[in-house]
Formats: sequence, structure tokens, C-alpha cells
Amino acid sequence: MASANTSWSEENFSCVICLDVFSSPVSTPCGHNFCRTCINTFWDEQMCLISYCQTHLERHQRVAGLKKHRLVEPMDRLEDRMCKKHDRLLELFSHGGQVFTALMRRVEKCRDNFNQTVKERLKTTEKQAEDLIKELEQEIEDLTNRSSEVKPLSHTKDHLHFLQAFRTLNDPPPTRDWTTVEVRPPSYAGTLRRSLDQLEETLNMEMKKLCADAELKRVQQYEVDVTLDPDTAHPQLILSEDGKQVHDGGVLKKLPRNPKRCTGYTCVLTRQSFSSGRFYFEVQVKDKAAWRLGVARESIDRRGGTGWTPETGYWTLNYYKNRLEFRDNPVVHLPLRAELQKVGVFVDYDEGLVSFYDVEARVDIYSATGCAFTEPLYPTFLWPIRRYTISSFIAPPNGEIFRNFYRTTLRLAPTCL
Repeated sequence: MASANTSWSEENFSCVICLDVFSSPVSTPCGHNFCRTCINTFWDEQMCLISYCQTHLERHQRVAGLKKHRLVEPMDRLEDRMCKKHDRLLELFSHGGQVFTALMRRVEKCRDNFNQTVKERLKTTEKQAEDLIKELEQEIEDLTNRSSEVKPLSHTKDHLHFLQAFRTLNDPPPTRDWTTVEVRPPSYAGTLRRSLDQLEETLNMEMKKLCADAELKRVQQYEVDVTLDPDTAHPQLILSEDGKQVHDGGVLKKLPRNPKRCTGYTCVLTRQSFSSGRFYFEVQVKDKAAWRLGVARESIDRRGGTGWTPETGYWTLNYYKNRLEFRDNPVVHLPLRAELQKVGVFVDYDEGLVSFYDVEARVDIYSATGCAFTEPLYPTFLWPIRRYTISSFIAPPNGEIFRNFYRTTLRLAPTCL
């Protein structure tokens, strides 16, 4: 009898979760084997923790029962990004305690302010009562002294002496009608109402700020590393060697023809495109006279002649002449934020969402919802004025105002789908 094939390695009998030999092994519909305890612990309806090959990934996209799983790109030490308590990627769960802690500090501060107000008013009332008591005691003392002066005269029978002595007496001291004097305890109803109104306003503002901060932290986990594509850059733009910076050189360069190149606008796209899932990137805009940034679909008219609205394939935020707006039809005018330094852009392709954030202030600027994405999206940066009008728009020569026009500052982060 031929001997059995013994070339199978121990890996064929090991669970990829615990990395130990199978214990009560079970198989999943996608063809993977696990320990029953391991798969029950680490695999729920929200998200698999295992990185699959393309063949097995296809089943997650096809099989109805597996479509419920939220898949992520393969990454090192995925377990470190999981909330130990909720067994999900760190999102708002671990920020929730911070929110309530901050709100409790606000409530305590409001309480302390109210207590301080009560103490100050009580002290003022006590001082008022003490002053009235002193005034009353002084009046009693004056009347007592007056009584002492007058009393001997009341017993004299010498009328001439009485008249002579009476004329030498001082005028009687003024007296107050004490029947109308009262010290009312201070009322704190109005103070309490104002404190509660102020607290409510503060809590609303703080809640918006904290929620915005938590939201920004949530979307920043989808941060991607993107670089500018020189093949798409307008001939007037100059890119840095690392593809992270671009500025207007003020002079048209002679470049070979390229269907990807933007020629109608001083525009540049990134090398990377996104056709699903979520992604986030940041752009440094500090001290820039004007800028436009966002995302554009692959089929935009790169020769110009169209506007920069979602209808033409652009979802962009625009800053120009101290005005901030989202380009749509009609244009959405936005409140200008002082010292806007860095803009974050978040896109949820599947949900049709594009959001812009003030990164330093940690607040949202604007969100475009209900967007219809049907083709790849590219992060894009452009100046909306045609080249031949730039010289008439700026005073400094050679486009100096546009030097270092955009400076992208992008941190390394995995793409999450």
C-alpha cells in the first residue's frame, strides 16, 4: 500500500485567529476554517477581522449573508484599532466618555458660578442689614442722649430757667420711620433662570463643538496618502518632486500633449482615485489669497468651458476675495471663518457625501449630501480664473501672489473601505 501523503504543514490545521491548532473547527461560507470559540468571539454581523485574498473577498461581495460584513483594507495590527469594550473600530464609542466628562465640567463650572453669585448677593444683603442695624443703634444712642439732656428740665419748676436752658439745647436728631424699613432676603429665581439659560446655550455650543471634534476624529481614520499627478497639471503649474506641493509659476511650459492634462483651468488632480468606500485628506491653505479644492470625477472636461459644479463633475470649496462658498447651482455662500489654516475633505462614495472641515478649529464647514457618484473621484486643486485673465487680476508681477498657492499636508493613513 502506498504511504499516505504527509507533506501537509501544521499551518493547514491552525486557526488564523488564535494561531493554534483547531479546537472544535468550523467552516464559514467563504471557505475559511476557524475554532468555533474564535469565530463566535471575533466575527459578528458588523465586521470581519480577517484579511482575505481577492478570491475569498469576491464571496463577501456576492453572497447575501456576507454582504453585511464591513470590510477594511488589510493593515498591520488591526486589533489595536479595535475598541476593546465594543469590539468595533474606534469611532465615537471612546469619544463618548470624553464628551460627557467635558459637559460635566461645564455644569460644575456653571454651578460654581451660581454659588458664587448667591454668596455675593447674600453678603450684600447681610451688609445692608448690618448697616441698618448700626444706623438704628446710632439713632437709639442719639435719642438716649437727648433724653438724658431733656429729662432734668422736665422736673424743674423754675420756668425762667427752663426757657433759658431749653434755648441752649441742640436740635433733636433726625429719625427714620422704621415701620417702613425691611430687609428682604435676596431672590435667586431670576439668577437661576439666567444661569440655566446660559448653561443651556453653553451646553449646546459645547455639544456641537465636541460632536464636531468627535466627527472629525472619526473621519480622520480614513485619511489617505495622495500625491499630485504631473500628467494632469496645467502647464502653468509647478509641482514639487514629492508631489505634495504645487504653485503657479506664472509662465506656460511647453509640455507634450496628454489627454489627462488640464488645459482650460490651472488645475491638478492626484494620482490616486477612489471608486468606493470612504477617504479623507487635508490641505494647508494658510495665508493663501485664493484657493479651490475638493474632488472631481474622472470625466471632467479638462479643456475648460464648463463651471465647477456637481453637474459638471466638481464638488469643491472655494475661497476668493474674503468669500467662502461651495460651488453649486445656485452657489452656497458660507460664513467666513477667521484664520482658516487647514481644510479637511471627507468623501463617503457609497453614501454620496462630501464634507469639508476646519481642521484647526475642529468644526465642519459644509457637507454636500445626495451626491451621485458613478465613476472614479480624484482629489483636485485648481484656480478658477483662466490664464489670460490672471495678469489683470493680480497686482504683483509673474503671479507672485500665487506662489506656494497650495501646500498639501497629508499624513500617512490606511485607506478604509
